[in-house]
This record gives sequence, structure tokens and C-alpha cells, in this order.
Amino acid sequence: MYRIGSVLLRRAGVFSALLLAFGLLLSSLLAQTASSTRTGSVVIADAGDPWWKHAVFYEIYPRSFQDTNGDGTGDLKGITEHLGYLERLGVDAIWIAPMFPSPQVDFGYDISDYRSVDPQYGTLADMDQLIEEARKHHIRVLLDMVLNHTSDQNAWFKESRSSRTNAKRDWYVWADGTGPDKTKPPNNWESLFGHSAWKFDPRTKQFYYHKFYVEQPDLNWRNPAVEKAMFDVLRF
Repeated sequence: MYRIGSVLLRRAGVFSALLLAFGLLLSSLLAQTASSTRTGSVVIADAGDPWWKHAVFYEIYPRSFQDTNGDGTGDLKGITEHLGYLERLGVDAIWIAPMFPSPQVDFGYDISDYRSVDPQYGTLADMDQLIEEARKHHIRVLLDMVLNHTSDQNAWFKESRSSRTNAKRDWYVWADGTGPDKTKPPNNWESLFGHSAWKFDPRTKQFYYHKFYVEQPDLNWRNPAVEKAMFDVLRF
């Protein structure tokens, strides 16, 4: 048996191992030639390549990343404090899981306000500081935007469900029920969690559609007003 690095290989496998090692070396040389110079921790790709194509992303769930105030919940300041560490790891961008105000039915993926920060994670000022400090460490900040649905506590949905004639009624997917009393779901569609994807709302005697939890009504992206509102949120 022969030892290559720390791996013991049988005589019959030496040739294959050498071919593999040569292939890896060649790939590395080609990558160094064709890609990238590195400024700080930011990989600058070939001209014409989008920045993210060669970037290293690090996903962060704020709740469990770093708690700076001792309340048992991670926060934005905790992320800011570790930017130096992330830069040393070679991270080019951090992807932060939803940190918007939320009833936390689905761990933040039920957003009640797209233009603020959940108090348990900090404030908008903390987010501004995080983005500013990340820039100094050559790290981009991306937010996990939930565009498919909102929380049922979102102001948009509260308006939508208030009456059939509300201006935001068509911001969500509403449908009449079936059966003699119209209280059976419109069809047999199921949510991701196995039960009906339709929830009857007694206030207006219609069903709204939810692909996920009943507390996460789906937005109606066929409505141009919804598209505009969500794009405005992204620009914010």
C-alpha cells in the first residue's frame, strides 16, 4: 500500500488517485487564471460576470446567531460584531433570514410589516449600522424577502378581509365556497402541510388561499398593485 497525503491507497488505485490529483490541480490553476482577483474578501469575477456568480454566501438565522443583550435571542448587533470573523472566513455576502416584525407562526416567514425590524432583533438603526459596517468588511448584505405571502396580521390583509369591496380585497386570493351553504372549500387544493389550502373567513363568507399556514395568506400577484407594492418594499 502507498500513502498519498494522509490517505492509504491500494496499489491498484494509485493511478486513479494520481489522475484525480492532476485534475484537481489543473482545475485550480484554470480557476486562478480565469477568475478572480481578490480585494479584501471580495472576489472580483471576470468582466461580464455578475458579482454573485463567484461569491461565497453565508446564511444567518438571527435568532440563533449571537445574542448581545442577554435576552436569549440573537440580534442584528450580534451579526455586526462578527463581521470581522466572517471576512476572515472569506465570506462575500451574508443572507439574513427574515428579521421583519412577525407573529412568529412560521419563525419569521409570516411578515406583518416589510418596512421595519422585529424588536427582538433590534431596530432599523441597527440594520443601517450592520449594512454600513459590512461595507467596511467588503461584505454585501442580502435579506430573505418573503414575497409569496404575508402574515394575516399584516395591515394589507386586515384591510383585504374587512369587506368584499375594500380596495385591497383583490390583493389576496379570495374565492366563493362550494356546497349548498358555500362553506366547503372551492376545490381540493392542499397546503404544503397537508390540509386544505383554503380558509373560510366568516366575516365576508369567502375563502382565502394559503399555500403554507392558515396565518400566511397568499398575495395575488396577478394584481398590478400588489406587484408595485412589493417592488416598492424591495427598493425600501
